[in-house]
Amino acid sequence: MKLPGHDAIARKAEEQLVTTRVKLPRRVVEKPLRQVAKRLLMAGAVLLATAFLVYFGRDGYGDNSDHHVDMLDAFYYATVTLSTTGYGDIVPVSDGARLINILVVTPLRVIFLIILVGTTLEVLTERTREEWRLNRWRSNLRDHTVVVGFGTKGRSAIQTVLATGLSKEQVVVVDPSGKVIEVATAEGFVGVIGDATRSDVLVRAEVSKARQIIIATQRDDTAVLVALTARQLNRTAHIVAAVREEENAPLLRQSGADAVITSASAAGRLLGLSVLSPSAGMVLEDLIQQGTGLDLVERPVIKAEVGLRARDTSDLVVSVIRGHRVLGYDDPAVEKLQLTDRLITIVRATPNSPMAPHIRPLP
Repeated sequence: MKLPGHDAIARKAEEQLVTTRVKLPRRVVEKPLRQVAKRLLMAGAVLLATAFLVYFGRDGYGDNSDHHVDMLDAFYYATVTLSTTGYGDIVPVSDGARLINILVVTPLRVIFLIILVGTTLEVLTERTREEWRLNRWRSNLRDHTVVVGFGTKGRSAIQTVLATGLSKEQVVVVDPSGKVIEVATAEGFVGVIGDATRSDVLVRAEVSKARQIIIATQRDDTAVLVALTARQLNRTAHIVAAVREEENAPLLRQSGADAVITSASAAGRLLGLSVLSPSAGMVLEDLIQQGTGLDLVERPVIKAEVGLRARDTSDLVVSVIRGHRVLGYDDPAVEKLQLTDRLITIVRATPNSPMAPHIRPLP
């Protein structure tokens, strides 16, 4: 086994305190400088409106210094009034001026104050709105896909499941890097920042309600710990994990993974096949890229196909799934298809077609 420092890593995973956060996909917002500039313009507009309102009704105001209100006095009064300073040296004396202050100037003062403290209010509102979105997301999330690791393998896996018709809202990315999660949310995915070997991190990703879990970490020992933790939280989810070393694959299966892909060996086999036959290598690469060219599709046997041989169906069948066994199309055990069988076929790629929902692992 090539799991260096397994015990130390396990202790570190238990003891490490990680700030875990759930980040929903970002919405397009204005730049901060533009927001500040807009607020300043609105505040200036309110100030101007108040000053001109006072100036045009200047006969209804009294100035304790010279008993005359000019344009400068109007701006002075508007400033001290809107800012609620209120020195009292300029006051409305006529009934009309006082009525205007009650009906117009006071609402303008409220608007002015709201604009000045707009940043604080926006932060509070944004937090409330984000919390509401998060609670709504948690209550509506069901049968989603959790992807641990948003590197090359994780991205490729997501692209494949999206090609089968899964929406981005049904994908949750878990990664310890805040920058990586920023990229994921920018692309429309929900992200959880944290160490996926910790159960509290996977709980925030709602792993207990997930239908499938893809483990695409950089280290094999990390993948083992993630698989163990995920399987404890969800006994029915289909877990697929990638490992670098083929000899670590049995440990991943013992840890709860239903399928284990050896990335290094798979790449090496594809390289070898491409050397022997470049065209065959291109076809195989096309088959594993969902949504382009030819696709491998898993589907149920329909009633019209019951009793037929696999080669007699309208699709190109490469394997038959009977129970928990994957059999070749020409295997004597599947001489006649049964209604409970499932077929793995090669079809022309049709993204988001009615067949797409059948491209999924068995529960």
